[in-house]
This record gives sequence, C-alpha cells and structure tokens, in this order.
Amino acid sequence: MLLALAGFAVLSVGDAVIKTMAGEWSPLAVGALRFTFGAFGLSALLFASEGPAAFRPARPWLQLARGLCLAIASLLFFCAIFVMPLAEATAVAFLSPLLTALLSGPLLGEKVRPQVWGASLVAFAGVTLILQPNVAELGWLGLLPLASATFFSLMMIANRAAAGQGSALSMQVYVALTAAPVLALAALAGQASGVELLRVTWPDWTVLARCALVALSASTAHWLIYLGTTRAGAATIAPMTYVQLLVASVLGWWRAVPVAQRQKYPERAARALT
Repeated sequence: MLLALAGFAVLSVGDAVIKTMAGEWSPLAVGALRFTFGAFGLSALLFASEGPAAFRPARPWLQLARGLCLAIASLLFFCAIFVMPLAEATAVAFLSPLLTALLSGPLLGEKVRPQVWGASLVAFAGVTLILQPNVAELGWLGLLPLASATFFSLMMIANRAAAGQGSALSMQVYVALTAAPVLALAALAGQASGVELLRVTWPDWTVLARCALVALSASTAHWLIYLGTTRAGAATIAPMTYVQLLVASVLGWWRAVPVAQRQKYPERAARALT
C-alpha cells in the first residue's frame, strides 16, 4: 500500500511541475516532449530486458487505441492545468474511475451495479459544483478536465481488454510509442493555428529539464503503482489514489501563496488549503 501511495503522490508532483511551465511553452509541445523522453527511455529498458521481440504486440490496433486515448487525455489535462487551478482540475479528473465503471457495461459487457449508478450521480453533482465557476470564467475551456477524464476512462477500458498481452514494461512502451508522435503532430497543428498559447518556440533549457523530470517521475509512479497492485491487489490500493487530491492541493497552494506569507501566516495557509 505504501508503494502505491508513493506512486500516486509522485503523479501529482509531475502535474505540479507541468503547471510551472504555464505560459513558458505550448502545452502541446510539453506533452509531446514528455512522451518522447518517456518513449526513448522505456524502449531502451524494454530492449535491454526482453529483446526486440517484445516490441511486437499481439493486438496492434488495441495498443494503438490505448496510446491514442492516453495522448488525448494527457493533452487535454495539460491544457486544463495551464488555464485553471491544479487542485480543481485534479478533482474533476477523479471522475474517470466512475466513468470507467459506467462504460465497462456497454463496451466490455460487464455488469454495472446499482451502487455505481448512485455513486456516479453524487460524483457528477460534485463535479458540477467545481466546474460551474470555471466554465463561467473560462467558457468551454473549463470542461477540459472532464473531457480528459473521459478519454482516460476509455484508456482504462482498453487496458482491461489488453490484460495479459505483455509485461507491464511493454504495456507502457506501446502507449508511449503511440502517444509521442500523436502529440508531436498536435504540437505542429497548434503552431500552424496561430494561437499564441500554442506557439512552439525554442524552449529554455529549464523547460527541457522539467519535461525530462516529468517523464521520469511518471514512469516511476506507474512502476510503483504496478508493484503495489501486484502485491496488495487493485481493490486494496484503490483508496490510495485520493492522495493525489491532497498533494495537488498542497502544491497548488504552495505556488499561489508568496513564500513570506507562508512563513508569517501559517494559519492562513491552513485556511487556503481547506
């Protein structure tokens, strides 16, 4: 359980690092570079541990669907945290487990229990409360985390369908090798659109370093979560996911409140986090 807890916490740390690049570089380019770094690093590990045969998936179209869904989900989430608070975007993204449960019925033929429908209604009510002020302020951009959660749910369903078709490392490689070129094309399209936020310029070296750090942290996080799942089971480690909300809230507050104010008024920090 501690392994899974660490993995989920590291995921939010990576999101916070991405948030620091808001306004410095295109979110599409950030996503493309993050997955490119991940694809090269994971592919090298897979080649060294399992050889070239591991790069031939049993069901290529299914692996392509997994990578495409993750690319779109990541793209939408990166854009979301560029324009809205990290904690709020993360909270909306937590709708994805319930969406996965609901969509598993029509897409995988699994039975959806009545309790899931009840929990989904409560979750949608909570998401509506979070989204309402953001949509009023940002327009359609406020729905980005909800769209990201939908595509992430589709990826989770594809993951279930692909279970047992390769090692955990090969499953990560297939996704990264698909997502990287998709996001690269999206970055080029953003550059051609003329939108200032999506303009791709030569980045500062710190942007490159932060993208590499996110690639490393995300790969490490997924590895820790995988270890926790194999040792304790998916149902046992599932509650550990909520540490992401806590970490995202703390890191979001840490960026929003000046250092001197954090040191001088700790009671304000507690209220801000609440």
